[in-house]
Amino acid sequence: MPTDTERASFEAGIKFGSLYHQFAGTPVSPDSAESLGRAMEEAIENQPHCVDVDVTVRTDRIAAELESQSAEYTELTGRFLDVEMRIEYEGVTARAKMEMEGDYPLMRLVAVEE
Repeated sequence: MPTDTERASFEAGIKFGSLYHQFAGTPVSPDSAESLGRAMEEAIENQPHCVDVDVTVRTDRIAAELESQSAEYTELTGRFLDVEMRIEYEGVTARAKMEMEGDYPLMRLVAVEE
């Protein structure tokens, strides 16, 4: 049987998998980035044990991507996101984040508090 700490950590992983794979590929532009970020936060916060999600859609990176394209939007990928979330399960709080590490959007557990 998993401990409450293990379960809180697992829940954080599930939330990140859902966030990333549900929204990857969504058309995004600098103008739509803020509303997309809010939609992502609200969607993931609906899930059990998720207390807080903060999504920053990096419009600077989107704008740089669009400079070399003819389209006015691009597809959402991890390189355009910074995400932090807080999960609470049976008195245990798991904090996790996603940010670019080199060329990879790394999702990691940053703290577990009992």
